[in-house]
Amino acid sequence: MMRTLIMHKDYEGIRQALAQNPSLANEGIPFDENNTTKAHPLHRVCDGVFVHAFSDQEGVEIASIFLAHGANVNGYTLAAGQDTPLVAAASLHAEQVGILYIENGADIHHAGCHGGTALHWAAWVGRDQLVAKLIREHANIHQLCTEFRSTPLFWAVHGLKYGGIANQYHQAECVRLLLNAGADKTVPNLNGTTPFELLDETDAELINLLK
Repeated sequence: MMRTLIMHKDYEGIRQALAQNPSLANEGIPFDENNTTKAHPLHRVCDGVFVHAFSDQEGVEIASIFLAHGANVNGYTLAAGQDTPLVAAASLHAEQVGILYIENGADIHHAGCHGGTALHWAAWVGRDQLVAKLIREHANIHQLCTEFRSTPLFWAVHGLKYGGIANQYHQAECVRLLLNAGADKTVPNLNGTTPFELLDETDAELINLLK
């Protein structure tokens, strides 16, 4: 029932359900009828943004209702490699939802999928407002992801070059923000490749930033 309320943006229905049963604020919700794996409601809000069931700003409204009724902003666990709601927001293009989670005390340093933090993922998908917020909140711009041993700066360039057309957003601005914050553009990944070495002659803007 809660999944249906979320996907239909039934704000009042969500409020009523949570008022009647507060435990629902932290009860797992399946992705859909075919994928019954359960995730925290604050994660499922990000999924709704990603599949365009509702806008990012509408996701903020839904997530705010859950938070007001006791939803844990960090979800179920801070186990390494598992996504918190903030990491989910960063990786699923739910930029404003992610900012909301930060403003409600989300752990900005946790490493989720592929060992990437929210800053790694926001940079990879090119969500510059979330990157800027994370930098202002003192996220570690030098942190290496655990799987690829790459910096958020590397992820930004990689996301633009290899994330596909649908993933091309504001990665260049993310690169600029990270460099202005002091990111080291010479740090290679696990294979010894630097961000600059991902580029070719079509990447004039990034070449100017990273040369």
